[in-house]
Amino acid sequence: MTYVNARVQKHRDALRRAGLRPVQIWVPDTRQPDFAEECRRQSRQVALADRADSDLRHLMDEALADMDGWTA
Repeated sequence: MTYVNARVQKHRDALRRAGLRPVQIWVPDTRQPDFAEECRRQSRQVALADRADSDLRHLMDEALADMDGWTA
């Protein structure tokens, strides 16, 4: 085992002793040529749905009003 591998293993062992476990997650590949356009498409869909949902708009307005005093 190389020095780097041993150091990484030592770090991982310490994390496990601290009660953590490794997980693998899959995320969108931002390098794909159509990534930006797909983001725009999904954003437009969400914006249209949000505008059509008056209950959601009311909930968001109430949540925003409830934030008074949270920041300096």
